[in-house]
Amino acid sequence: MQLTHEENQFERKTFPITLICDNIYFQQNIGSLFRISEAFGVENIIFLGKDIPLTPRKINKTSRSTHLHVLHTIIEETSALVTYLLQNNFEIIALEIASNSKPLKEVNIPENQKIALIIGSEIDGISDDLLKIANQIVHINMFGKNSSMNVVQATSIALYELTS
Repeated sequence: MQLTHEENQFERKTFPITLICDNIYFQQNIGSLFRISEAFGVENIIFLGKDIPLTPRKINKTSRSTHLHVLHTIIEETSALVTYLLQNNFEIIALEIASNSKPLKEVNIPENQKIALIIGSEIDGISDDLLKIANQIVHINMFGKNSSMNVVQATSIALYELTS
């Protein structure tokens, strides 16, 4: 028998993970990122960029009201984000296919360390400025002809790996 939302037996838990969204603008993706972040106990979401469309009416359909429960902020300038991440001693993990990336399964999560998981824009991926400060760059192994996946799907896989 299927359980209702109230009957599920999952432990409520928050992880010291901040999701960094590098110039993500598609509203359906933003709503879905709130939803998956809430499901995986992400502590905070930072949206990097100008004019990020965080209008709840438009993201509510995919977020299913989770945008009301996940802490989030917007930082407009990359330099301000870099300063924040470095000053607050985050383990910075970039989710990107790069010449120096390693498989996600090989990610090294230091104990008692806050994690900043950087995900890239739907078109350009993660900026070079953010890749330069990453402690680790990881990718998801894929076995088809396509070499990329939707940012929400990739984030879901990464958050599962980081929290399990």
